[in-house]
Amino acid sequence: MGTKRLFLVNGPNLNMLGRREPDTYGNKSLEDVVKLVEETAGESEFEITAFQSNHEGDLVDWIQRAEEEADGIILNPAAYTHTSIALRDAISAISKPVVEIHISNVHAREAFRHTSILAPVCSGQVVGFGIDGYRLATLGMIQKIESEGRNDS
Repeated sequence: MGTKRLFLVNGPNLNMLGRREPDTYGNKSLEDVVKLVEETAGESEFEITAFQSNHEGDLVDWIQRAEEEADGIILNPAAYTHTSIALRDAISAISKPVVEIHISNVHAREAFRHTSILAPVCSGQVVGFGIDGYRLATLGMIQKIESEGRNDS
């Protein structure tokens, strides 16, 4: 059995974590997020490939890459959650599971943040747990991949 790999894909402005709106997003950096996910995944012998971009097309490219290079994606699409048909179509085009993650509880914020056009094509969604949501999303994704692997046997 080969090494299992997850893509951790973060969208626009997440490179500013720790500096941007700390009352909403906390004071941890994106590097802290990546380290948390790597440590969590490593406990189950999964490897992480992390990527962040402020550009929609780059995010689409990484989602598409997952079809050949990853077993699943942990995705924080940030503001593209509410607007990106391109991300939705990319997720729909691959067979790998995708968990949508948001640091804040988007459902308790401005009305325009309440609707995710990505959620219907994702395997799950984790919102409102701060940076720890990434750990929860990682554990959920690993559980999903491992249980599907057992069902394929």
